[in-house]
Formats: sequence, C-alpha cells, structure tokens
Amino acid sequence: MTTRDFSHEVRRADSLTLRLVFAGLGVTFLVLGVVGIFLPLLPTTPFLLLAAGCFARASSRMHHWLLNHTVLGPIVLEWREHRAMPWRAKRAALLLLALSMTTSIVFFLTDWRAQLAMAAGGLALGFILWRIPSRDAPVRDRLADE
Repeated sequence: MTTRDFSHEVRRADSLTLRLVFAGLGVTFLVLGVVGIFLPLLPTTPFLLLAAGCFARASSRMHHWLLNHTVLGPIVLEWREHRAMPWRAKRAALLLLALSMTTSIVFFLTDWRAQLAMAAGGLALGFILWRIPSRDAPVRDRLADE
C-alpha cells in the first residue's frame, strides 16, 4: 500500500490544551473503533471517523498514521470517498451480530420480553447494516440491491 499525504486536511488547533483534548478524544474513539471490530453492537466506522476528525485537529502525524493504516485506513477512506463499507467488513459484522444475538437470547436471557426486545433490536441493526452500500460486493448482491 502506498502512503498518501493527507496534510492538507489537518487544521491543528492553536491551543496546546485543545490539541491535547482532541488527541485524547481521538485515541478514545480509536480504541472504541478497534473494540467495535470484535463487538458487533459497537460500531467501528463512526468511531474511526470521529478519531480521524479529532486527529486532524490535534496532530498531522496521528491523522496521517490512521488514514494510512493498512487495516483501519481503508475503512475511513471508503466511507469518506464513497459512503460505503467494505463487503468483508459488512459480512463479518452481520455474522457476529447474528452470533452474539442468538447466543444472548438462547443462553443469557430468560424473560421472553427481553428475548423479544433483543431479537427486534438485532433485526433492526442487521437491517441497517445490510442497507449500507458496498462497492466491492459480489455481483449477485449488487444486482439484488438495484
């Protein structure tokens, strides 16, 4: 992967205190985004977008690192440039969502109302995820979306 220059996007805050606040928020959002890769109920892309925005106000080095990261960078760039998410990420999120919801409903919830609420929330979240476009989706899935 070639390194791209994103220095034109960085508008550092004038105050050192404000830059430190933005850097702290950026690191917090970055950690939440990385955790969201493994926990289906925690969204990855919005937290990475927030981290990129905070890093753009805090440090050109941190902003550059995030956008050129081999795993995290393409997620941010795909959303910013095309308002889409990678097909593999969508498929993994849907699979993990279904697995965690099913496990929670079957093994951890005993009240039928809680099970129903969890199922409804999982279906709603799954529907929202499914509706997000993927430019690199297999051909048969792209035809179904049209």
